[in-house]
Amino acid sequence: MNRAAPRSIDQYLAQLRESLRGEDPALVQDALYDAEEYLRAEVASHAGKSEADVLELIASTYGAPEEVAEAYRTTEKTVREALRPVAPPPRRTALGRFFGVYADSRAWSALFYLLVSIATGIFYFTVAVTGLAMSAGLSILIIGVPFFLLFIGLTRVLSLVEGRLVEGLLGVRMPRRPVRSTPGIGLGARIKEMLFDRRTWTTILYMFLMLPLGIFYFTASVIGLAFGGAGIAAPVLSLLHAAGYIHEGVQVNGEFVAWPVTIWFALVGVVILTVTLHFARGLGQVHGGVARALLLSRDGE
Repeated sequence: MNRAAPRSIDQYLAQLRESLRGEDPALVQDALYDAEEYLRAEVASHAGKSEADVLELIASTYGAPEEVAEAYRTTEKTVREALRPVAPPPRRTALGRFFGVYADSRAWSALFYLLVSIATGIFYFTVAVTGLAMSAGLSILIIGVPFFLLFIGLTRVLSLVEGRLVEGLLGVRMPRRPVRSTPGIGLGARIKEMLFDRRTWTTILYMFLMLPLGIFYFTASVIGLAFGGAGIAAPVLSLLHAAGYIHEGVQVNGEFVAWPVTIWFALVGVVILTVTLHFARGLGQVHGGVARALLLSRDGE
């Protein structure tokens, strides 16, 4: 059924949202932001024409809402295919699937995210604590409200930055554009909308959570890498000690371990390192779900 042509930007965006119903909310958020930015720029550049006339002209260039929605679906599919890491060859045995994680680039990128999360977690936590504390302290002064709004704006920028990290390293689709504000409302209404927006407070919650999560991610990853690496290095250290190149070899209860025995240390180290990669890949997907739940607007649902 053909719908009536939109006569205003709000109608155009409403039809575009309807045409994208069921798609990823991150995709919907990006599409609505891009469309509104383009439409308002076109209306502003045709000052002598009404909004309805400009939209009628745009329909022949930018496209109707249904056409734009289909173009975004096609582009999203193309980008997803281009960014998808090379899939490792299928493994038929359980042992092959277990050790096949070494060929999965997503496991290594997730491990890197877990390692750097302690730095991002400390930074986000510091920004959140400092922003809220200074906002509360300055609330009795006239600059308190502008400072708080500046802090909220900063958290939204950081949520986009974190989204790029999550999407790039964990492979979870995140928004690439900010959330569009309700058009046609005044400054006071915009502030009220921002304060009542669920995502404003879930973003701050995410910034607080990233400190304990970052500590856990970093500690678990380092422990796995340290024990795995130490086990794998044990035969090499034992040989160097036997050859007299180093004075400290592999010891257990104060006694040096013979070189053949350290082979078992290496086997255990390989298993630990492999488990660490599986752990990183799985935990990366779990964290990606947490990031989507707290940082993603539900505008498209």
